Amino acid sequence: MSQDDAGPRGQLTVRTIAMHADTNANDDIFGGWVLSQMDLAGGIAARERAQGRVVTVALDAMQFIRPVHVGDVLCVYTRIEAVGRTSMKIPVEAWAQRFDKPVTEKVTDAVFTFVAIDANGRPRAVPA
Repeated sequence: MSQDDAGPRGQLTVRTIAMHADTNANDDIFGGWVLSQMDLAGGIAARERAQGRVVTVALDAMQFIRPVHVGDVLCVYTRIEAVGRTSMKIPVEAWAQRFDKPVTEKVTDAVFTFVAIDANGRPRAVPA
């Protein structure tokens, strides 16, 4: 059950559980942990599309809509929005399946930009 009318958009790319080790000094799940899971998911989608190495070069503004709690399952969805010569724009959504109730809620989203690179770290063309 989702409280967001549209529900998640894209492909489920990463699914992991929020643990006590992922908390900040206030015992809340650290926002940087959520961001890192989103970057990992975006990188997986970008690598598959580019058929090789990629690097994150940018992300648009992020706003945390709801917190993630210890025990929640974080589900990260990705989709390819645009492909340029060497870059890809990938919207990434993070959703939390709540530990203590049968609810899935959107936590945050952002558009990540990845660039395909060669073995020397230089931009290369993304295959058609």
